[in-house]
Amino acid sequence: MHLVSRRSLLAGAAALGGAAALAGCGSRAASALERMRADGVARIGIAGERPYGFSAADGSVTGEGPEVARAVLAGLGVGGIEAIQVPFAGLLDGLLAEQFDIVAAGTTITPKRCARVAFSRPDFLAPVAFLVPAGNPHGIRTFDGVRRAGITLGVLTGSAEQEYALSAGVPAEAVRTYDGQSTLFRAVAGGEVPAAALTRISLLDELARNPGTPLQVTPGVAATVDGDGRRSYPVGAFAFRPGDADLRTAFDAGLAELQASGRWLDVVRPFGFGAENVPPADLTTEAICAGNPSV
Repeated sequence: MHLVSRRSLLAGAAALGGAAALAGCGSRAASALERMRADGVARIGIAGERPYGFSAADGSVTGEGPEVARAVLAGLGVGGIEAIQVPFAGLLDGLLAEQFDIVAAGTTITPKRCARVAFSRPDFLAPVAFLVPAGNPHGIRTFDGVRRAGITLGVLTGSAEQEYALSAGVPAEAVRTYDGQSTLFRAVAGGEVPAAALTRISLLDELARNPGTPLQVTPGVAATVDGDGRRSYPVGAFAFRPGDADLRTAFDAGLAELQASGRWLDVVRPFGFGAENVPPADLTTEAICAGNPSV
């Protein structure tokens, strides 16, 4: 397992910034995929959020995204990864600024994000849930329920859940944003907000790491998008720059093989994922980007 300290993460970010500046002085001699194969290392972006992409206590970079990326990239002749950690809201900006070449952080595909970056084939399905006080005093089950209850909802800055809440008619002033999921968890635990929305996998992970906290996680639900009644489950994927078509195509082929072989489940089970998180075979990134997910 590749070890990366916080110091090396920061140093890597600085070095990449310099490399990007040099690349701006002339054309690049190789594509991102060719550079990865030549270096034997892929640079990925993570947000330090469990269980998607984070640094373990021993300094190793792990999580669903990095481990799936490792398995796919190994088949492409790339034996290692280097992780650059940035706040969740800065992942796509960092990708486009060439701080890293792949976002491996469980990023949800949305039409708005598709206008900026190119997503891989669906990696996983992750229903949304709500973190609420034990007993769920406001009876929250859906985003529409949040709107009808007239309560403030906590979400991650720039998250799909923020989009879902606004699409469901929750007033913008009733949506409070936070920079990290642990901060979001503490906001509900401390009574700062009466509920928070995130993928159920993430919330269950936070609850398991905070035993005895008088909170509960609601069952997973679909979100209604654009106010037209269509239902959508968050679908996580890897993100690439639009110009790196060869990298995305090769990665997609490797990810498809990993899923079809059943090895994907072996890789992701340690992070709380199971068969229910496998995307339907007929679900495509193109359909999700067009706002027509067939889930």
